[in-house]
Amino acid sequence: MPIYEYKCPNGHLLEVFHGMSEPGPEKCEVCGAAPLKRVLHPVAVHYKGSGFYSTDYGRGSRKPSGGDSDGGTKTESDKKPDSGSGTEKKAAEA
Repeated sequence: MPIYEYKCPNGHLLEVFHGMSEPGPEKCEVCGAAPLKRVLHPVAVHYKGSGFYSTDYGRGSRKPSGGDSDGGTKTESDKKPDSGSGTEKKAAEA
């Protein structure tokens, strides 16, 4: 059976031990005020392991999805120089 925490309108906190299908207390045990509201707390979740999705915590060993490792784009230094440019031909003729 779980322990539930309830709060009365006057600010008192109560911890009550009862089953999930059983109703909660009707009034505050300290001051007798009603209605009580159940207090919900976040649950601590710790994900452990090598990852839960194939894209999480990628290791550097994945192969690229194309011919080039940088997605198919080439930088200026990767391009071959143009051997047939017009300025070089004019300089050679003169």
